[in-house]
Amino acid sequence: MPDFDLSLRGGRAVLPGIGLTDADLYVKDGRIAAIVAPGTTLDAAEVVDVDGKWVLPGVVDAHVHLGQDISAPKTVDDAEKETASAAAGGVTTMIAYLMSPQPYEEVFPGAREVMQANAHTDFGFHFCVVTPEQVTSIPSYAADLGVSSYKVFTNFRGQEGAYLGLPGNDDAFLFDALEAAAEAGGMIAQHAENIELVWRLRERTPQEPDAGLPGWNAIRPPYVEAEAEGRVGYLASVTGASAYAVHVTSPESLAAIERQKSHYGNLFVETCPHYLTLNEESPIGSRGKVNPPLRTAADNEALWDAIAAGRIDVLGSDHVPRHFSAKDKDIWSASAGFPGSGTMFPLFVSEALRRGIPLETVVSMTATRPAQLFGFGERKGLLRVGYDADFVVVDPERPFEVAAASQHSGAEYSVWEGWTSSVSIQHTILAGRFTVRDGALTEVTGDYVPRRFSGRSALDALAGESTISTVGGAR
Repeated sequence: MPDFDLSLRGGRAVLPGIGLTDADLYVKDGRIAAIVAPGTTLDAAEVVDVDGKWVLPGVVDAHVHLGQDISAPKTVDDAEKETASAAAGGVTTMIAYLMSPQPYEEVFPGAREVMQANAHTDFGFHFCVVTPEQVTSIPSYAADLGVSSYKVFTNFRGQEGAYLGLPGNDDAFLFDALEAAAEAGGMIAQHAENIELVWRLRERTPQEPDAGLPGWNAIRPPYVEAEAEGRVGYLASVTGASAYAVHVTSPESLAAIERQKSHYGNLFVETCPHYLTLNEESPIGSRGKVNPPLRTAADNEALWDAIAAGRIDVLGSDHVPRHFSAKDKDIWSASAGFPGSGTMFPLFVSEALRRGIPLETVVSMTATRPAQLFGFGERKGLLRVGYDADFVVVDPERPFEVAAASQHSGAEYSVWEGWTSSVSIQHTILAGRFTVRDGALTEVTGDYVPRRFSGRSALDALAGESTISTVGGAR
């Protein structure tokens, strides 16, 4: 019997502390079992030639919404189509937001079941905490369900969240959530916008039907986001919580976070592909509506500069799978958000390399850092012996053109339609099994990944400064 189940031979792998180097990888029982120099031939049941290809850790997309109402995955299509799109783009693990005023003890089992049966990736969940009862339950969410990250919408004041069936909140609610997350070893992921300022700007702005993306940016400008980011960062420092700024769009917001981070280190930053590549002048109409809005070309460049300087931790897609029929309206009535999990990685690799950003930075932002911050950095995010055998095999010589028809997503459109990446995904491998082989989807499904800690507590646990409790359901 062969010593190994699978070998990837002839490629170049991005190894921790080394970078892109010639190496062969061997897999046994779903884990990386050996990494050896080329020519060191070991016995494997299956040998796959990846000559001329790059082997990178499987992508971790830590910002995903599922379901047409984006509350939770409920149907086969919610799970199967969107994870198929993600897997085709190199994603091996996603963390999806569940969003409901119901107790998550009631929502979680159904969401986990539909994902377990149909997802082409491993998966975890974040919970959007929207009621005081949910905040009180944060310790049990972490200890019993393996969910250690919780979203708070600073923009859901009054009836602002009613269209999603969510109640309003205030800064006292935010404070309570930060305290509870800190005590439980979790992390708050904040959607940061000062909605009172948006309301005032909305009152002053005629809602012209042809206002387009510039009109949407005008009533939710960068300072609306930056003010809220600064407030959350300061309250996080008061409570001792970790806070993760989702979808940062501008240098103003980044500066507001960094002012707080200069004296309190447990603040982390995510941006998204659309804030790097699209702006209010992009010819995509209301399909480009998103919150916070697409900004300007200057903001695109400022975020790239921040990435080059190591000031942004994570790239997340903020994937929203609503059908295009919810988008093709005027800017005021179109729904917000668009699909992006399947295109996030190849477009980011292509644009980063064009700008001279190292492949190691790409790997850090799309695999290593999200795995570490969200509590599974001891098993994912690196090519290291003992880690999950999650790989994305990249062909650096074969371009990839974005086409909604090949994206699998139920949204049936892409705001990057016709864009070309200089690289393409040849294989996506999950725990040593091909979810995508030579560009074709397989029937392989993933597993639930429980997470006891997130944020600083997860980093400390990874460094051996605390003990991670075992939560049922791990592979």
